[in-house]
Amino acid sequence: MEQAPPDPERQLQPAPLEPLGSPDAGLGAAVGKETEGAGEESSGVDTMTHNNFWLKKIEISVSEAEKRTGRNAMNMQETYTAYLIETRSIEHTDGQSVLTDSLWRRYSEFELLRSYLLVYYPHIVVPPLPEKRAEFVWHKLSADNMDPDFVERRRIGLENFLLRIASHPLLCRDKIFYLFLTQEGNWKETVNETGFQLKADSRLKALNATFRVKNPDKRFTDLKHYSDELQSVISHLLRVRARVADRLYGVYKVHGNYGRVFSEWSAIEKEMGDGLQSAGHHMDVYASSIDDILEDEEHYADQLKEYLFYAEALRAVCRKHELMQYDLEMAAQDLASKKQQCEELATGTVRTFSLKGMTTKLFGQETPEQREARIKVLEEQINEGEQQLKSKNLEGREFVKNAWADIERFKEQKNRDLKEALISYAVMQISMCKKGIQVWTNAKECFSKM
Repeated sequence: MEQAPPDPERQLQPAPLEPLGSPDAGLGAAVGKETEGAGEESSGVDTMTHNNFWLKKIEISVSEAEKRTGRNAMNMQETYTAYLIETRSIEHTDGQSVLTDSLWRRYSEFELLRSYLLVYYPHIVVPPLPEKRAEFVWHKLSADNMDPDFVERRRIGLENFLLRIASHPLLCRDKIFYLFLTQEGNWKETVNETGFQLKADSRLKALNATFRVKNPDKRFTDLKHYSDELQSVISHLLRVRARVADRLYGVYKVHGNYGRVFSEWSAIEKEMGDGLQSAGHHMDVYASSIDDILEDEEHYADQLKEYLFYAEALRAVCRKHELMQYDLEMAAQDLASKKQQCEELATGTVRTFSLKGMTTKLFGQETPEQREARIKVLEEQINEGEQQLKSKNLEGREFVKNAWADIERFKEQKNRDLKEALISYAVMQISMCKKGIQVWTNAKECFSKM
């Protein structure tokens, strides 16, 4: 009995989601269990390392940044920053921690690693890299990407990027990631040999799918809108913070004028001189403290920037789903068209206008042998199309299931991280205000002793 053709308008529907593991399952499970489960992952088989249990036993750090000069691909001299990646054994035979490996990487190599992960794991919210050039800076903060303070913050961000990957239950097992940490020479060649560039979806194709897909999944549409709004909100928050930092810097530095005035005043007073001099000293300390305060604030701003860039990672998952949905709809539409052609040939009726119908009217009917041959070709194409549509349906279901599992993992991580960052920022502001109160309390005591 012939099966009913798949509905051309059918939308990808996910299979029931499996229970989520811990966001840190990639580093938290026992070594034995990890080794046992290494071969169970279905995606990225050729790029998965079977000795991934080593990630359970090492610490990853980007410990140093170094300014270097060299020649680029155009044979032109350039200045760049290299970062020292160290992998350190947590446990050793004698119970001591020892250095297992160290190598230098450029920022562009981190970019290459992430580009590869985006292609091979399209259903995963791939961790973002720290900014290449400073954004949302206040007037005293350098926007130069070679500025030592900026390089230091980027070093911390690159370390966080590696730790995010290492703590992911799937990405931590990837062979290219393993080689990124352990193979300094020929690593780029190894990545390029995977052919990931050929598998990358073009932006034009993704844009076309966005506007032409007929039945987008509402959850992915809502997720894309959420990522846009999240990016907008965090952008506004960072701009506000930069304006506040500008004004706060000015207010603190103006307090230095108190110190200067009190010091000058103390020179003409005998009984009040010591008290004024001491109060002026407290004001000078207060004025100079803003530099360290705003430097600490930059680290909290960088935590917010990470989720600013995570918004694009969410959109990347949504775009991939739109592409798969569009391909599915086009395959279903093509299959329906071929079935209609086959039915028209079999019955001799033409339902819709076609070039073939006009040709038949102009040059006459086909012979029965020709018609049978065409029907046979169409039936083969229909069978192939049905198999292809079935495969795309299964692939789509698997993508949606895996994508939503990772999105749920990401949401837990996001809520935890942003909550912690905002609380820490509030605590820092409270501490800053208490220091200001203490300065004026000390000044009051100085005035009282006059």
